[in-house]
Amino acid sequence: MPSSSTLSGGPAAKVSAESIQADGRTYEELRQECLKKNKLFEDPDFPACDSSLFFSQAVPVNFEWKRPGEICKDPKYILGGADRTDICQGQLGDCWLLAAIASLTLHKETLARVIQPDQSFDRGYAGIFRFQFWQHNKWLEVVVDDRLPCVRNQLVFLHSADNNEFWSALLEKAYAKLNGSYEALKGGSTLEAMEDFTGGVGEMYETKKAPSDLYTILKKALDRGSMMGCSIDITSSAESEAQTASGLVKGHAYSITGLTEVDYIGKKVKLIRVRNPWGQVEWNGPWSDNSREWSGVDKAEKTRVLENSTDDGEFWMEFEDFKANYDRVEICNLTPDSLMDDTKKKWVVNVLEGNWIRGSTAGGCRNFIDTFWTNPQFKLKLEDADGDGRCSVIVALMQKNRRKLRKEGLDLETIGFAIYQAPNDEDHLEKDFFRFNSSKARSRTYINMREISERFSLEPGSYLVVPTTFQPHIEADFALRVFSESKAEAIEMGNTIEADLPDPPMPSPPEEETPEEKGLRSLFEQIAGSDNAISAYELQDVLNGVLSRRKEIKFDGLTLNTCHSIINLMDVDNSGMIEFQEFKVFWEKLKKWMMLFLSYDTDRSGRMSSYELRLALKAVGIQLNNTLLQLICLRFADKKMEIDFDDYLTCIVRLENMFRVFQALDTRNKGEIDLNFQQFLLLTMNV
Repeated sequence: MPSSSTLSGGPAAKVSAESIQADGRTYEELRQECLKKNKLFEDPDFPACDSSLFFSQAVPVNFEWKRPGEICKDPKYILGGADRTDICQGQLGDCWLLAAIASLTLHKETLARVIQPDQSFDRGYAGIFRFQFWQHNKWLEVVVDDRLPCVRNQLVFLHSADNNEFWSALLEKAYAKLNGSYEALKGGSTLEAMEDFTGGVGEMYETKKAPSDLYTILKKALDRGSMMGCSIDITSSAESEAQTASGLVKGHAYSITGLTEVDYIGKKVKLIRVRNPWGQVEWNGPWSDNSREWSGVDKAEKTRVLENSTDDGEFWMEFEDFKANYDRVEICNLTPDSLMDDTKKKWVVNVLEGNWIRGSTAGGCRNFIDTFWTNPQFKLKLEDADGDGRCSVIVALMQKNRRKLRKEGLDLETIGFAIYQAPNDEDHLEKDFFRFNSSKARSRTYINMREISERFSLEPGSYLVVPTTFQPHIEADFALRVFSESKAEAIEMGNTIEADLPDPPMPSPPEEETPEEKGLRSLFEQIAGSDNAISAYELQDVLNGVLSRRKEIKFDGLTLNTCHSIINLMDVDNSGMIEFQEFKVFWEKLKKWMMLFLSYDTDRSGRMSSYELRLALKAVGIQLNNTLLQLICLRFADKKMEIDFDDYLTCIVRLENMFRVFQALDTRNKGEIDLNFQQFLLLTMNV
């Protein structure tokens, strides 16, 4: 279901967090239990074992899990304040995470919410620590025990420069737990972790194509508390973490920690401060720590800017050198306020969630027009314009839980979205709409990042947002965030569940029967015998005998299961059998359903694409929402995302029967039935 809330400038308000423990218990409940039992916490959800470290390989060395008190004599959670020098990368390729943590330390209120600085190894210590992360529009409380992976009594992964300070190592462990393992943290985008620390909105700039006022944009972002990172692109995996002659590392995530201007030989020079999470390996060009350029700067100003700089991985560069050497800048804004102007506004955020399911709602991008229309669709109504008569909107599409799914061989999919002007009062739009209408806006590219976001200026009106993977048939869950400056209504299209099922016409009397009906009667009477009624077994013989003569329908015969469903639909007197008049009514239905099936079975293979099922059901008077359609397709489609005639018939017969039963129950209870149709269908789908 969609949800909405209001965001405004300034520090984020303190919010409650939901525990992710399997048993639902909170940090305080677990800590109190440990204190009462006088034992240190051991996390059953993230045990001190190899599976918490790696999922794709054997553990390369003999790790020991040790608590801080076993590593040093006087462990401290935070020593002298949590700052960016506490972040030294270990033997794990998670520089993107460390760059985000370094940026986090510059924002004390945000940092405090994430790391809970009141924790310690002294009073009340129980071997348990807690952290808060934002995921998919909610804050989560993640607790961990303080057993950390070590080799020869040294921390193997993230650690502080001080060997008795542990907040950063415990933070990394909590984030590893959230994502399934330490190995799951290998490789990523700094923006991903920044958003998980803040719940903020990401924006990305390519330095070679950036606006001319990029320096002003970054300065404004820093002043507003935004978190920033940067990186150098690689052209092949061989270049990953390759060091250039100037001391920079390709394919490596850096933090942007400061911007300033200095007077240098009578002119203003724009500088930017960058930090390598390795804690070493720095830029050695102009304005590096010991470069000659500093001799041309006033001593007091030099002291202010360098802040007793040492070889700690942090360095200054001239901004033009920065743009020439780095390719990408990532900014996580704590609010959606534009960095292009000075106004601060209140923003409304609508969060919509959905999924792409193979065979029903995984239609791929606009290149695949035959299935593109089957993707989830969301209508956005923008009514109140800004001063320029347009509406400012940010659309952010995020794929969910992909890092956690790496152990199952899955990873980030290539995603994007398109925005169309939406017609009024239309439900889920069909293929022809997209065939003949171009998009009004779209994501700049399709990319395999967790979230892709764009800022738009649109005229007031109704719009259709279509989030997609690039290729069709790709499954993933997603969250769509739409930020607007004024209240905007956002709803999922295709949410209607209804059936228009007119009563069938009365069967014609025997003297008015057509030759076809007379032939059916003759066959029916031969099989029915003296009781003039047939069972599911006999119905199977009748239908397979008749349909086998119809050359346009290619199938292997109707199953007994399908025939039982037909009996349930047509058996008026609940005898478990049907008489000829009931059979005649069904035959008229069947002829219509066959013609409909053939209209989708274009190659006469006896199969139709499961993506067309929404249209087929609509043609017989049945509309389902995305959730039910996905379940129906999972139930009836084969591995090739096709539905044969027997399953097609079973699907329609069962759905019609369920709607009729539900409507009868609802009428009998005068609208007070406790189940809605979706719940009813889920309970009875396999009947």
